[in-house]
Amino acid sequence: MRERILEGTSRAICVSGVRHTSLTEIARESACSRATIYRHFPGGRDELLDALVDFEHRRFFVRLAQAVESATTLEEVVERGLMVAHRALIELEVLQIVLREQPELLEPTLVRASQPTLRLIADFLTPYLEAHGVLDEATRAAHADYLARMVLSYISAPGRFDLTDPDQVRELVRCELLAGLQVHAA
Repeated sequence: MRERILEGTSRAICVSGVRHTSLTEIARESACSRATIYRHFPGGRDELLDALVDFEHRRFFVRLAQAVESATTLEEVVERGLMVAHRALIELEVLQIVLREQPELLEPTLVRASQPTLRLIADFLTPYLEAHGVLDEATRAAHADYLARMVLSYISAPGRFDLTDPDQVRELVRCELLAGLQVHAA
């Protein structure tokens, strides 16, 4: 039921925006009563909006993991990850609405999730670094941390690179991100 309410909240926000979405509209989109919403989110609208941001954040990383799960090299993982994550950030309508109307809703979730997110990405990249010959555990951990931070940075602010263009993403990954690590393919 919680997930149904969160998905209904997302749909309601996409229709009316954050500021104009009421619990009545959320209940209608979720096919439940306002009382049901309060049972699952006793803090009301504020708790629900915070939970929605957290829910979308988790869904975003599930989508990202699925996109890179079949990659076999570090380059592939980083290239696919950058492209999929950047596209998801642009396409996620509810996130764009929240960013436009009430960006302060995102800050607590992003701050709370930043360290675990970095750790998750770094841990995911570690076996690929090892496969590329980074055998020293401390060096591997430092490289994984660096790559995780850079990937998160480029997802939202790609700078001079077009993250929808596979050639530009390949250049970014091989010539900028991995070049300094000396783990890129020969």
